[in-house]
Amino acid sequence: MSDWIDGQGFRANVGIVLMRDDGQVFLGGRPGGRGWQFPQGGIRRGEKVEDALFRELEEEVGLRAEDVEVAGTTSDWLHYRLPRQYVRRHSTPLCIGQKQRWFLLRMRAAEDRVRFDRTLEPPEFDRWRWADYWEPVREVIYFKREVYRRALHELGRHAFPAGLPPYPEWWRAEKPAIASAER
Repeated sequence: MSDWIDGQGFRANVGIVLMRDDGQVFLGGRPGGRGWQFPQGGIRRGEKVEDALFRELEEEVGLRAEDVEVAGTTSDWLHYRLPRQYVRRHSTPLCIGQKQRWFLLRMRAAEDRVRFDRTLEPPEFDRWRWADYWEPVREVIYFKREVYRRALHELGRHAFPAGLPPYPEWWRAEKPAIASAER
């Protein structure tokens, strides 16, 4: 089964925010020290979004559906474009970026269930850690930051029904217009 790339060139993808009860979120370290990110992965042609969610969760983090509780999802697709140097110009169909449905999952299993060897592909991560809720926006590669910001903001309403955690000091300096619009 091949990846699903829409007519505009966006690859369909699921994004996973895995959260502990204390509000911290899972960040996986890319092999070779290439940064930190949330688990994410492509939706195969004909695959249901929820099936892709649980397949990617197991492949990338080693957790199964019974290890988590789905707490929320984004209301629509969130898009990002790949910088020109990352677009594979000779692939068909051409993929110019990703459109993602994001899910907030509450961790219900013990942390020793996290493992990176449940895929036939090279593992997506070689290390992991828990981070404060907004920290992934700073940790992810620059071209994914806006999608992370939007996903965390929308999912935060499910994670923190009494109100979002305060934005860190760097938030305003980095994106003052968004910080004020999101309040």
